Amino acid sequence: MSSMPERADRTAVDPKAPDATAVVDVAKLEDLLLGRWADLRRSARALAGDPRFTKTEGLSMADHRARVLTQIKTLAAGGDVLRAFPAEFGGSDDHGGSLARFEELVAADPSLQIKAGVQWGLFASAILHLGTAEHHRRLLPGAMSVAVPGVFAMTETGHGSDVASIGTTAVYDPATQEFDLHTPFRAAWKDYLGNAGEHGTAAVVFAQLVTRGVNHGVHAFYVPLRDGETMAFLPGIDGEDDGLKGGLNGIDNGRLRFDHVRVARANLLNRYGDVAADGTYSSPIASPGRRFFTMLSTLVQGRVSLNGAAVNVSKLALVIAVTYGNERRQFAGGSDTDEVVLLDYAEHQRRLLPLLAATYAASFAHERLLETFDGVFSGRDGSDEDREDLETLAAALKPTSTWHALTTLQTAREACGGAGFLTENRLVSLRADLDVFVTFEGDNTVLLQLVAKRLLADFGREFSGIDAGGVARYMANRAADAALHRTPLLRAVQALSDGGNVRRSAGQLRDAQTQRELLTDRVDTMVALVAGALRPATKASRADAAALFNAHQHELIEAARAHADLVQWEAFTAGLARVDDAGTRQVLTWVRDLFGLSVIERNLAWYLINGRLSAGRARTVTSYIDRLLGRLRPHAQDLVDAFGYGPEHVRATITTGAERERQDEARAHYRAERASGDAPVPEKSLPRARPALAQPSPGARPVGTENLTAAS
Repeated sequence: MSSMPERADRTAVDPKAPDATAVVDVAKLEDLLLGRWADLRRSARALAGDPRFTKTEGLSMADHRARVLTQIKTLAAGGDVLRAFPAEFGGSDDHGGSLARFEELVAADPSLQIKAGVQWGLFASAILHLGTAEHHRRLLPGAMSVAVPGVFAMTETGHGSDVASIGTTAVYDPATQEFDLHTPFRAAWKDYLGNAGEHGTAAVVFAQLVTRGVNHGVHAFYVPLRDGETMAFLPGIDGEDDGLKGGLNGIDNGRLRFDHVRVARANLLNRYGDVAADGTYSSPIASPGRRFFTMLSTLVQGRVSLNGAAVNVSKLALVIAVTYGNERRQFAGGSDTDEVVLLDYAEHQRRLLPLLAATYAASFAHERLLETFDGVFSGRDGSDEDREDLETLAAALKPTSTWHALTTLQTAREACGGAGFLTENRLVSLRADLDVFVTFEGDNTVLLQLVAKRLLADFGREFSGIDAGGVARYMANRAADAALHRTPLLRAVQALSDGGNVRRSAGQLRDAQTQRELLTDRVDTMVALVAGALRPATKASRADAAALFNAHQHELIEAARAHADLVQWEAFTAGLARVDDAGTRQVLTWVRDLFGLSVIERNLAWYLINGRLSAGRARTVTSYIDRLLGRLRPHAQDLVDAFGYGPEHVRATITTGAERERQDEARAHYRAERASGDAPVPEKSLPRARPALAQPSPGARPVGTENLTAAS
């Protein structure tokens, strides 16, 4: 359990209020949040709090890089970071447990977490998942031990998310049984690569495989980069250091180019595509498109781990902001002697508590994602549909959690005022390091587009086997349904049901089934409408189809966002079912309701325009959220303490009790002044003397009467 300092004063709880008897069992809630791999997470947090692995703020880029390299080698020697690898090579064949441990390293230093991800989650995992037994025997030991610091060379300056269009080529030469690896133009340089700037001695390079004049698409090659002793580039290889970045400066990002570098045929990672000595290409997957996506899907763990790390950073930010908000006082309220604790202000609650609710939702959703990942990679759930579900879930949650982390960090920074801007309180440092999370391992907007395409595909499958007339009837019924919702009829039904009674309306909104229907209906309606709009693309030319798709791209992205919101709400609701303690379950239910209603409030315009909510019930959404904030305010500290982070993880001065001591000292000072009678009297409390009225001089007229004589 967390060992944060003694808690500050709380808002008094009305004994008649429904939350008066609700008490959070912090220890049990912490166990619930740590999930299936709780023990592994705790052991990883012990490492994350170890001074050997924590970030030293203010280091130069060179010193930070050197420190992180030392840290990752120390982890390799005894940090239990190889769990995902086969037991025969010193691993544990534990894929979910491996990521659960790995994502906790973000509390130590995001640079350490990401460099570990480059080495083991990308470089070594590419060898494991794209290579064969011979590659495992020959190449995995050096990658796992960091004897060979590695680079994952996929992204190019000119092609980031569009991996299928990368420009680097690997042309097979049967005369030498080698591939000619080449960078044909500047935009094809491999770029933004961890370990490429300084430390990497080998890389997994992705290139277009060409043999016998046929391009078989993107494949992966193991390529030595530097001399291990001199660290000079090998012949034909050149590169540049990316230099100082906006964050993550413990990682030596860089760019690489290849000038007709010869790569042995044995170094093609050939699990999904092979080239015989004579240049004949073969693959167990006939479809080039399916082969490409199968190869990339084996690397989905990067998105899964970024999702988890982003959720953890949101937790750290809220620990800092809520703890400070429970101690910092500002402005006199209803008392002449005491200033108000920040978290007692309604707007401060509005800033932080919905973010807390969203972080809980993201935490439950990530646990679902991690279990799905473990099922697929362990082989228990190995069908194509299982893999597709994993990819879609990761593509939906990674954007949601990384954007949420940036919003939470910025809001927490502002909520802590000037103290939040000090590096010693970590918020600005974490904000800088997390910034790039929204674009690497898949740009967030592009990932949401992938989610939308899956939603459309699923929608289309519902009509497989149905003739054109059946589809037309469905679309007509959909149009009639939309028209019905846009008439006053259903809104009138809501108004009659509520009878103008706010409490009755709130009772409807806090009902889990009502929330589920509102969130689900939004997804279903948005997908159906955009599917209908895109139907002509099936018979259009390629150019016209692309133009039509582009015209509706924003609607696709919004549908994917709505789907991600629903996934998080469903995961949170499923998590509630695992809570045995009544008080904890009641408080978490309010947190779940706050999340669900905050999503609905954020999209009230859609619900009103599409007739899903009456104006009266829409107003009740906001008023009931305000009620929930009041109910949750006394439990805010318990809810962040349940994240399970101690001071060795948070490492923010304003959470050490220093602010409470300052506030207590100030209050004691003024109490002593008042008790001694030495306190100065405020000027505004003095009786105000009436100003003497000026006597007019003899013969003078009152002001404003100068023209009376003329007028008369």
